[in-house]
Amino acid sequence: MKKAVFSLPLFLAVLGFVGSAAAADCVVSYHRTACAGQEATAYAKCDGKQACDKDNAATTQEACVEAAKKACANDRTDITKSKKIAATFKGAALTGGFNDAGAADPKGANFCAGDRPDFNKCK
Repeated sequence: MKKAVFSLPLFLAVLGFVGSAAAADCVVSYHRTACAGQEATAYAKCDGKQACDKDNAATTQEACVEAAKKACANDRTDITKSKKIAATFKGAALTGGFNDAGAADPKGANFCAGDRPDFNKCK
């Protein structure tokens, strides 16, 4: 009778390959600024943190850019003051066209303009 040979390094290598194969090509990075007193609610979408990365199902760079642009939308103007959104596709940073402050910058990683009509509406 043959014994089964268990190789921990081989198992970990296979597990690592399976994990990396499941990684999303498009990752959207969120950084929210909350309205005063609304931090817990504003950050809830990032498990209570001000910033987080979320995998996106986009399969092309163009679709990833569109997902990042769409993520700028602020439907909770009394909770979230503003957002900075960045994205990567297959590990490469995408250009959003705005700097961290939301000012136009051809090389900026932020996809959200600082003067969006749905930003800075806190009460």
